[in-house]
Amino acid sequence: MSTLVIVESPTKARTIRNFLPSTYRVEASMGHVRDLPSSAEEIPEAVKGEKWAQLGVNVEADFEPLYVIPKDKKKIVKELKDALKDATELILATDEDREGESISWHLLQILKPKVPIKRMVFHEITREAIRDALTHCRDIDNRVVQAQETRRILDRLVGYTLSPLLWKKIAWGLSAGRVQSVAVRLLVCRERERRAFRQGSYWDLKATLTPPKPPAKGQAGAFEAKLVTVGNVKVANGSDFDENTGGIIAGRRVLLLNEEQARALLSRIQNKPWTVTNLEERPVTRKPSPPFTTSTLQQEANRKLRLGARETMRIAQSLYERGFITYMRTDSVHLSEQAITAARSCVQELYGSEYLSPQPRKYTTKSKGAQEAHEAIRPAGSTFRTPQQTGLDGIDFRLYDLIWKRTVASQMADARQTHVTLLTLVEDAGFRSSGKRIDFPGFLRAYVEGSDDPDAALEDQEVILPALKVGDKPNCKDLEAVGHETQPPARFTEASLVKMLESEGVGRPSTYASIIGTIVDRGYAKLITNALIPTFTAFAVTTLLETHFPDLVDTGFTSRMEQTLDEIATGEAKWLPYLDKFYRGETGLQTQVKEQESQIDAKVARTVVLENISAKVCIGKYGAYLEADREEGPVKASIPQDLTPADLDPEQVEFLLKQKTEGPEQLGLHPETGEPIFVLIGSYGPYVQLGEITETNKKPKRSSLPKGTDKDSVTLEMAVSLLTLPRLLGTHPDTGAKVQAALGMYGPYVVHDQGKVGKDYRSIKVPDDVLTITLDRALELLAQPKAVRGSSKTATPLKELGAHPESGEMLNVYDGRYGPYVKHGDINASLSKDESVENFTLQKALDLLAAKEAAGGGKSSKSKKSTKTTAAKSETAAKKTTTAKKTTAAKSETAAKKTTTTKKAATATKTKKETK
Repeated sequence: MSTLVIVESPTKARTIRNFLPSTYRVEASMGHVRDLPSSAEEIPEAVKGEKWAQLGVNVEADFEPLYVIPKDKKKIVKELKDALKDATELILATDEDREGESISWHLLQILKPKVPIKRMVFHEITREAIRDALTHCRDIDNRVVQAQETRRILDRLVGYTLSPLLWKKIAWGLSAGRVQSVAVRLLVCRERERRAFRQGSYWDLKATLTPPKPPAKGQAGAFEAKLVTVGNVKVANGSDFDENTGGIIAGRRVLLLNEEQARALLSRIQNKPWTVTNLEERPVTRKPSPPFTTSTLQQEANRKLRLGARETMRIAQSLYERGFITYMRTDSVHLSEQAITAARSCVQELYGSEYLSPQPRKYTTKSKGAQEAHEAIRPAGSTFRTPQQTGLDGIDFRLYDLIWKRTVASQMADARQTHVTLLTLVEDAGFRSSGKRIDFPGFLRAYVEGSDDPDAALEDQEVILPALKVGDKPNCKDLEAVGHETQPPARFTEASLVKMLESEGVGRPSTYASIIGTIVDRGYAKLITNALIPTFTAFAVTTLLETHFPDLVDTGFTSRMEQTLDEIATGEAKWLPYLDKFYRGETGLQTQVKEQESQIDAKVARTVVLENISAKVCIGKYGAYLEADREEGPVKASIPQDLTPADLDPEQVEFLLKQKTEGPEQLGLHPETGEPIFVLIGSYGPYVQLGEITETNKKPKRSSLPKGTDKDSVTLEMAVSLLTLPRLLGTHPDTGAKVQAALGMYGPYVVHDQGKVGKDYRSIKVPDDVLTITLDRALELLAQPKAVRGSSKTATPLKELGAHPESGEMLNVYDGRYGPYVKHGDINASLSKDESVENFTLQKALDLLAAKEAAGGGKSSKSKKSTKTTAAKSETAAKKTTTAKKTTAAKSETAAKKTTTTKKAATATKTKKETK
């Protein structure tokens, strides 16, 4: 008797095999095995002539979907069918969300098993969870399958109906999506706000005060005070400005100081006595955040670890499949009793009973549409492994650490703080000082939630004010006038976009990663320094959809669609009438597209209207370009790919058009060849060019400007130097191969070129310069080990401390993502925030490393690894001996299995894109 268990991924299959008896065979479906056709070649011959075949949904036959097995899944399906032949029972153990339920249903339709079938679900991959799930199997939930199918059909109807319209009216290859287009519109609306923003400026005063008496040891000394009133009138700050005018909001009674007034006030109150007029202390209690859901994990990983939504989900999926965390697609903040007990046990053991919340904290999900799994994302198991106990490293370790801390903190005591406001008066000028005293850190000992404000610190720090009372007269140590300029609304980051989509009820958290990925991949946005910046194409598509299909990009309309889909999953709504009304009704999508298509002028649709830009911005086959009428006729000029709508100004427009009509700007003549050197702007940004393009010189030498270099700052001398790149610095003393310095896509670098042997690259960082770097310095860089991608470590130490007294290994201080740290073997220990690198000694490093090792901060020792390796080798040798004794028939069977396994391994490199 044997049981076939089918999961989605090979990693999940490998982990689950460890927890099941030997009579169970676990195989992977590699995600969805069946879907709507993605291309014409996937459409079966029997229906190729049908009008609806390309759509993949027969709208005339109750929206019947046309499911096909993609070419790359046919082999997997055959293997699963072959495996089922030897099974006496089939267990479908795909994920417990809608996609997982759908995969199980599709497997059932394809495999058509004649053996008993069970549906097994679990939210963590541990021995206890798997064994428990085996005893609580159920049937496939057809209502959940229907909800997923409706969502899939709906998305196909929107995408395949609107996308061809965009191809005709704007550009080939564009796409529209039910949630994607709404997300793009959010980015565009924010960028429009930034373009419409008018900057305002204001001045105030900042003082550094000290207590009237020198503070005792350990007491606070100097503190800051900021001007807030003059003559009992509030001094204007950034919140008092109208973003549309750059002036003070109408009706606000505030005093707007300019530089002259601020400096005059400074002179008037300089050297005048200061008096404390009010002191207010306000106790504040802070509760910990609930455990992670999919969206909050994506947001926090983006803020703290700078991970994109897709990367976060990829790592979380891997952690789940290897048994480290619970299921990572969930809207729920609920924790099971088992998890609460495990978290409270961690608090008790690591922080003490005073840090434990008096009663277990139970969190409830507020979102009406919450579905998917029934528990928050947390460490797996009935006891939580600390991050150091997992054996994880790199980004896997850091994401697990984030999840572990958030879960444990959720069961910790409240943090108690006192917020202090101190008011001082000098003449008629009122100043305010704000302080914060942490009376009891509570959950802050373990975890501090990040912020969407890029200037906000991620840690909750105290700001201690001196012990002053009303009537005290502090001394003014320093007083300065400070100018400020209001800032436009911040662009969306992945974190803030996810937060906005969730708050508006658009899409589902499990889809946010793929939505953001699609927006970037299809050219609707660029991800630059963690900000999502919409492109000109995004502006054109959004304008067309807003004008002709406003409902489809309205957040409220899309949110109501999500609610209906949720109601279909619970049986509260019927899927067929809803689809029929949405697509074929009097105001349905099909009707709207037919009516609007003839009314959409393609030339207008391809044009982006931007304030203060006299030229037209058009979308062409090869990207955005400018078009303007001049005396000599229409002029067109390409817009550099890295130039965004928010950054395009009249000066840049004129330069690009002038370059097209009058030719490039000449810097001067090359001192050796006498050829002219030009500064131009191309599709990939500014560059210098030697000579003109002629019949005999079709490809003149060019060199891009270093990143951050403005075209107006380029001198003839700099241009000549840039045109020498790549520079031959000399030959490598060990190999005799050439060493060069050059500029590449990712910045300046040095390269050791050994021909067929290969090339060895190192980035050039400030203060080194690609134009002046020497061979000796290049050899130093090449001698350093390559930085591991995703690692925050740098190859060059900040300070060399000396040799470790036991191992003899050099101890150094390195610069990491979270500040300086010292490294010995596998142990990294961060320096405290008040510890300077300059004053850090070898003895301090030894003490710090010893404390970290005692706390379990290191990985397994080399001796342990050696023992494990030896044991593994012995086991392998024993297996080989046993295999050698098998019969020829058994060998043949083994060889066949190996061939299959090898092919599976190749397939296993694919990700489970279709599932989520």
